[in-house]
Amino acid sequence: MRADQEPRADPARHPSSPGDDSAPQRAAPPLNRRFSLARGARTRAGHSRGLVSHWVTERVGRGKPPGLFDIPIGQRPTQSAKGSSARALRLAGGKARPPPWGCALRDGEDGELLLGCRHPWTPAVEGVSGAMFSEALLVSAPGKIILHGEHAVVHGKVALAVALNLRTFLLLRPQHNGKVSLSLPNIGIKKVWDVAGLQLLDTSFLEQGDVPAPTPEQLEKLKKVAGLPEDCVGTEGLAVLAFLYLYLAICRKQRALPSLDIVVWSELPTGAGLGSSAAYSVCLVAALLTACEEVTNPLRDRGAGSRWPEEDLESINKWAYEGERVIHGNPSGVDNAVSTWGGALRYQQGKMSSLKRLPALQILLTNTKVPRSTKALVAGVRSRLIKFPEIVAPILTSIDAISLECERVLGEMVAAPAPEQYLVLEELMDMNQHHLNALGVGHASLDQLCQVTAAHGLHSKLTGAGGGGCGITLLKPGLERANVEAAKQALTGCGFDCWETSIGAPGVSMHSAASIDDPVRQALGL
Repeated sequence: MRADQEPRADPARHPSSPGDDSAPQRAAPPLNRRFSLARGARTRAGHSRGLVSHWVTERVGRGKPPGLFDIPIGQRPTQSAKGSSARALRLAGGKARPPPWGCALRDGEDGELLLGCRHPWTPAVEGVSGAMFSEALLVSAPGKIILHGEHAVVHGKVALAVALNLRTFLLLRPQHNGKVSLSLPNIGIKKVWDVAGLQLLDTSFLEQGDVPAPTPEQLEKLKKVAGLPEDCVGTEGLAVLAFLYLYLAICRKQRALPSLDIVVWSELPTGAGLGSSAAYSVCLVAALLTACEEVTNPLRDRGAGSRWPEEDLESINKWAYEGERVIHGNPSGVDNAVSTWGGALRYQQGKMSSLKRLPALQILLTNTKVPRSTKALVAGVRSRLIKFPEIVAPILTSIDAISLECERVLGEMVAAPAPEQYLVLEELMDMNQHHLNALGVGHASLDQLCQVTAAHGLHSKLTGAGGGGCGITLLKPGLERANVEAAKQALTGCGFDCWETSIGAPGVSMHSAASIDDPVRQALGL
């Protein structure tokens, strides 16, 4: 449980703001029906050569329901079936390339051509997609920081959450090998599953509504599928579990689960309170929904735009929230909302609203790398409030006033930022840091961070739960470059990690491969 997690927001809502002349001419079926499979086919015993596999067929050009015919496993299709392939492919608008073993054509009633594929079918024919898509998808989503309102938000006060321009990137590539693979190079994860095995799973527990919420019992089933231990609570296992849930839940409406390869690489450190899991879930959801044509493809359908329309962002946010539930159990919905829409959000008592515009703000983000228990820190503040209500309650009220003042100043800065406004932002950071120390969520590492940056004329505060973790330092315009570099060097000398970045970043976006930097391309294997 994180400091910004209660009360829970409504996750479903956006913050208010030509052919062969010898062949009969038939109309080609829609792309999403060409040679696709009916779900639910099963194998059965009883053939002299062993198991018999039901093959699902699609009557080309007639739009009739799929039929079934049996071919013994291991028996190759007849020569006549192979010879029919080029003609059938031309009828369907594909390039003539003989299908490999696993796909065969044969004549049906009234001279109809039938395409049969062992269930489940992975597309192997150029120009004919049984899996909804044929192009690689490259998606990114931002992390987040809490600018003001940590801990006070748990007690009904305002918190300001802003998108951090450190991003998670995902590359989805369709495959034709009957496998689905997940690579997470940041944490050393590489998992591969057979689509055939996943297709045969009983996924009836995912049929509860358009966006099914995972229950503990359902997650236990998925753990077995993923080969994870029952007590799986680590970052690696939860990331795999979230992927498996989202893949099966989103793709379950397709006639066959798609064979694909997914690589996710992030600029965000994990477990640092920067919304890395939300960015991961948002990327997964945006890519899978786009691949399944449940949302539009911004690069293909919206010209040069790389963002989804509002309706699609609503869907992405809903699904990403469920991915966050797999990982965190009871998230607030703030992290996935910030990662989906970007910019900044005002959050209070489960309600979110967007700050329409945000001035460009540069920050230094520092990770002390000191582990902490968010749950314990939240409980500590609650205990102190009960013990000293007349002291702690005014501190929480004061933190609320700081958040509101910051919101007001940021709104005024959009048109024409003035130097004195940056001074106000620095003062607010200093006051909030002192208040957080009074609540008992400070740490020696954070004190050291503030002292080092103050020695270079900079102002810092913790962000998130405190007790270690991360801090932010405002970099106002006009700072001498040498001064910033000296501060970064000093912080690195303390054993901390530093990033010079910005806040108010755009939300989930789709990219062309040529538009991203070389380090990201290399990390994704492009």
